[in-house]
Amino acid sequence: MLAKRCALFCLTLLMAVMIASAAFAAPGDAVPTAEPFTGKILVEGLDAPWGMIWGPDDHLWITEREGKRVVDIDPATGTKTVLVEIPDIKTGPQHEGLLGLALAPDFASSGLVYLTYTYMDGEKELHKIASYKYDAATKKLSDPKDILVGIPAGNDHQGGRLVFGPDGKLYLSKGELGHNQGANRCLKNEAQRLPTADEVKNKDYAGYLGKILRLNPDGSVPDDNPEFNGVKSHVFTVGHRNPQGLLFIKDQLYSVEQGPSTDDELNHLVSGGNYGWPLIAGYQDDQAYGWVDWSAVPDCAKIAADVYMPEDQSLIVKETSHDRKDYKEPARTFYTMPSTYNFKDPKFGALAYLGWATIAPSSLDYYPPDGPIKAWQNSIIISTLKNGAIYRLPLSGDVKQVQGDLIKYFHTGNRYRQVLISKDGTKIYVITDKSGNVLDENGLGSQTLKNPGSLFVFEYEAPK
Repeated sequence: MLAKRCALFCLTLLMAVMIASAAFAAPGDAVPTAEPFTGKILVEGLDAPWGMIWGPDDHLWITEREGKRVVDIDPATGTKTVLVEIPDIKTGPQHEGLLGLALAPDFASSGLVYLTYTYMDGEKELHKIASYKYDAATKKLSDPKDILVGIPAGNDHQGGRLVFGPDGKLYLSKGELGHNQGANRCLKNEAQRLPTADEVKNKDYAGYLGKILRLNPDGSVPDDNPEFNGVKSHVFTVGHRNPQGLLFIKDQLYSVEQGPSTDDELNHLVSGGNYGWPLIAGYQDDQAYGWVDWSAVPDCAKIAADVYMPEDQSLIVKETSHDRKDYKEPARTFYTMPSTYNFKDPKFGALAYLGWATIAPSSLDYYPPDGPIKAWQNSIIISTLKNGAIYRLPLSGDVKQVQGDLIKYFHTGNRYRQVLISKDGTKIYVITDKSGNVLDENGLGSQTLKNPGSLFVFEYEAPK
């Protein structure tokens, strides 16, 4: 099986749509792409765009993570209108700030929009969901109401994608704050920790890290949520690292999350499922990943440790040592690599992690079976950060399984934060990060982004 996965990885690289290098400067400039697509910059100067949805009048609504605002963009002209600014948002260089947004299922009558962001309560950094009401006459969002507050937050792995399901429930992806890695390695990773009955009663959400949450639109716990250890809470699934993509395709829920040094995951989520992290990354196969609980290591803060390859091999706990009957395998990994994989390729220098077999998926969208791009029909579309590209993965007819190879498009020297398909299926919109590291068009690590804080549009041109 491992050989098959590695073979798929190599095949995918060969199938990748390679893009020529170019420098972009202003809205209207062309973006390099491949036939039968054309690409251009629609908007630039966005302050760390993060979330993007279709708002009323077929306009794009985008959250600016560091800008602390939601903007409306006319996709025909690129005209930008500020819908709301929220000054009490806590921002940071990468994971903190204004994140996801979602329209209420009854938006046409209620005008309700849900936002999720980080904030400070005294010395505590926390994460909340709030609703705002849209006024079509003034084109403003106002009348904020807290829906769910007090979720722990931090400077890493926030998650933050927000979607409504066909069941009318609101879903939030919540990361585990990067505990047990890097500067946070001595903090206990609690992606497997479950809420207690007392915590739920007291609205203590310390057990919500590394989870997908499911709530009623008023913030209460749905009656049909799963129980974990006999306790019902907002928790829908457990064992997630940094899930930044969340998408319903019909009634099937998918997520993408960023893995450690291997095994980014596409997960098909089911109620009560356990997706393994941090005990298991990707498949339970004892390959290049093994769990090290740095928080339990004496004098952890004094150890200059390589979190993924500790010098003391006895610290590693193999994935197969965990008897998890509730563990759910990923639908696909990007990518599972053997234990012999070289994590320190010298050509990447200090940016060694850019050479790892991961793509850092950041969002999902769905290309429908009746769309005009025949090759794309019934496919999941994934945006990526580290590899600066869009990927397509075909689905089975019932959309419950993935099938075929991962295919790469539109690679530029940017970090793609979210992808969104136009309603007629002819355009692919992409927002780019304001800062960060990326693999450039030549496959080398770069600390300079070509088009920071921009909105691209890639348009399909049907063969004549």
